[in-house]
Amino acid sequence: MPYDSNLDEKLFSKSWESEGTRISVSVYSYNKGAKKIQITRENSDPGGNFRFTKLGRMSKEETEGVLPLIQEALANM
Repeated sequence: MPYDSNLDEKLFSKSWESEGTRISVSVYSYNKGAKKIQITRENSDPGGNFRFTKLGRMSKEETEGVLPLIQEALANM
């Protein structure tokens, strides 16, 4: 069965931003299945628009900023 975006339900989403980057923590459920956390990073281009990029490694500042969001996401699972 191929992926169907209509079956993907976003249950929670919050973001942490710093200069030039935004990290989002979300909880999704696909087709009423198990709830799962998704963490994404977006970097801003010279025009100020955010573009998706690989999350990769996180700095201490980023981790400290995102950790409360992860804990809040866990409470929504």
